[in-house]
Amino acid sequence: MFGILIVEDDFSTRKLMSIVLRNAGFNPIPAENSTEAIELFESKKPNLVLCDIMLPDMSGFRLTEHFRRINPDIPIIIVTAKQSPSDKHYGFMVGADDYMTKPVDEEELVLRIKALLRRAKSAFEQKLTFNELELDYKLQFANSVITEKLSKTGYQLVDASVPGEIMTKEMTVSPWDSLGRVSGTGYADEDEE
Repeated sequence: MFGILIVEDDFSTRKLMSIVLRNAGFNPIPAENSTEAIELFESKKPNLVLCDIMLPDMSGFRLTEHFRRINPDIPIIIVTAKQSPSDKHYGFMVGADDYMTKPVDEEELVLRIKALLRRAKSAFEQKLTFNELELDYKLQFANSVITEKLSKTGYQLVDASVPGEIMTKEMTVSPWDSLGRVSGTGYADEDEE
């Protein structure tokens, strides 16, 4: 179960967010101020942080910077009443992955959390999965029914393909187009025939 650190000084909002997250299958870790949040961040090792900006002991901006220094990969969503573009810009500049203004739509919050966790997991594992095929970016392996080491070109072909689309023979020839997809005509070995 994913642990979500909720840094929110308003009791009612913190309680509501905890209920929403628990009902969505997450483990809420509530904190009412920055000091408590830092302690829980280090002891509980949450998978994602929801952080208000207006906290009593430290701004949520500074807290976001602190979390980002400790764990550069932790997904952080700022959830605040501050709606000005400059606050949003600054939130992203200090390390937030997303920014939501209150009042928050509960379903949208859960969907954004799931999306960030999915991306964080994918980036952490550095793998792309489609049906039975799994690409391991770190090892440049393709796992299917059997595990097989791909050539550099084979790996690039599989990586450039779009799930659900069939690559024609012409599409598998270099040079790569400007979008990172392959284009061209004829195989090198066809010229030898």
